[in-house]
Amino acid sequence: MPRFLNPPDVPPPASRYSHGVEHGASARRLVISGQVAIGPDGSIPEGLEEQTELCLDHLERVLAAAGMGLSDLVKITVFCTRPGSVRTIRAIRERRLGTHAPASTYLEVAGLADPRFLVEIEGEAVRD
Repeated sequence: MPRFLNPPDVPPPASRYSHGVEHGASARRLVISGQVAIGPDGSIPEGLEEQTELCLDHLERVLAAAGMGLSDLVKITVFCTRPGSVRTIRAIRERRLGTHAPASTYLEVAGLADPRFLVEIEGEAVRD
């Protein structure tokens, strides 16, 4: 079972995430490639919120394919091309993950693989 760490001598997380996650070496580890917002029909939603939701849908489907769920995430990384979107991304992440607080990184980038992509989300999960 992963142990989530927020040491008292490090400033507390700015939202619901953990500064560190420790897991045992005997666990199964799933590294999830960056997920982008391409719908089943090949369409790409225009809005940041819709793209973020679809990226998380894909992430959740990859987890399920490995017999895992969102509660097995130990790290999530978000790449966003819209400056100043951290609050929007955090709100969606927190709603989707509930009280689960994996390690988390948010990066604002100049671009992604397709200029229509506003966000890309990758993750890492561990299950005993």
